[in-house]
Amino acid sequence: MATTKHRLALSIIDFLSTSLTDGTLTEDDHEDIELARECIARSFKVDYQDATPKDSQSLLQIYGVYEKLKGKTPAGPGTNAAGEKTAPAVKEVTEAQKKEAEGLKSQGNAAMAKKDYPTAIDFYSKALAIIPGNAIFLSNRAAAYSASKDHESARADAEAAVASDPTYTKGWSRLGLARFALGDAKGSLEAYSEGIKYEGNGGSDAMKKGYETAKQRVAELEAGESDDDEVAARGASGGGTGGMPDLASMASMFGGGGAGGGGMPDLGSLMSNPMFASMAQNLMGNPEMMNNIMSNPRLREMANQFGGGGAGGSGGGMPDLSALMSDPSIAEM
Repeated sequence: MATTKHRLALSIIDFLSTSLTDGTLTEDDHEDIELARECIARSFKVDYQDATPKDSQSLLQIYGVYEKLKGKTPAGPGTNAAGEKTAPAVKEVTEAQKKEAEGLKSQGNAAMAKKDYPTAIDFYSKALAIIPGNAIFLSNRAAAYSASKDHESARADAEAAVASDPTYTKGWSRLGLARFALGDAKGSLEAYSEGIKYEGNGGSDAMKKGYETAKQRVAELEAGESDDDEVAARGASGGGTGGMPDLASMASMFGGGGAGGGGMPDLGSLMSNPMFASMAQNLMGNPEMMNNIMSNPRLREMANQFGGGGAGGSGGGMPDLSALMSDPSIAEM
């Protein structure tokens, strides 16, 4: 048994077919219409070629009746003449209610002056219950939330305030403050920028100060990201495979180059020392540590003492490793 949706699908297919025969569409559209009919039939599992009698009225006739009636049917509650749902009408605020809301706002302002922020929030909330969406009440409550360190609520109220009335510039100022406190420096900068735009004449001193503070923070964050990228690039390109520091630099620091006659000893023997191997591993993980080594006064002093030829601790060159590694300033690296 065909359901209402099946009958509607068949009516749509019938309308498309009729549009080809009554001149609404041309023969050039025939292929597209055929494809559309097949897609609808397959999706709704109906057979539009079935000879079973269809509805007595076509879809076009039914819609024509609907158009005639929709302007004459009285609208019910929450609907228009077409029977469509409409947004509920905004209840008009009376003068007495406005006066009451203003009184609550004044009480909230007084509580703010006394730094009694929870009470201020309560009064502003009561005012908003009378006049929902009031930009001033929302902005004031945002200020109270910020003072209470509830920056998420402050941001929500400030965003609602500027959405309600973007020309009320205090809303932008409070939004900039809340976003900055939440670590959103770019969002804060945007809010202060909007505030300056709506204030005109270059903006107030307070708004410009907030803008400059946010701008400076954005610049600091971008500079930090740039520094991180530079450090990562140096770590990837400096030294040998796996970020190994330049051993030639280390050798020159300890007084020379090759093994044997003085200076840097055989690397195989050097790396077999557990403490030196540990230091080298730390350097591999942090190439910046080389700068700390090169600037260490104690190591510089030792390099001067061990500079020159010879392999032993007495004749210059590289000192005995066990003695060298027992020095606390090196062992801690």
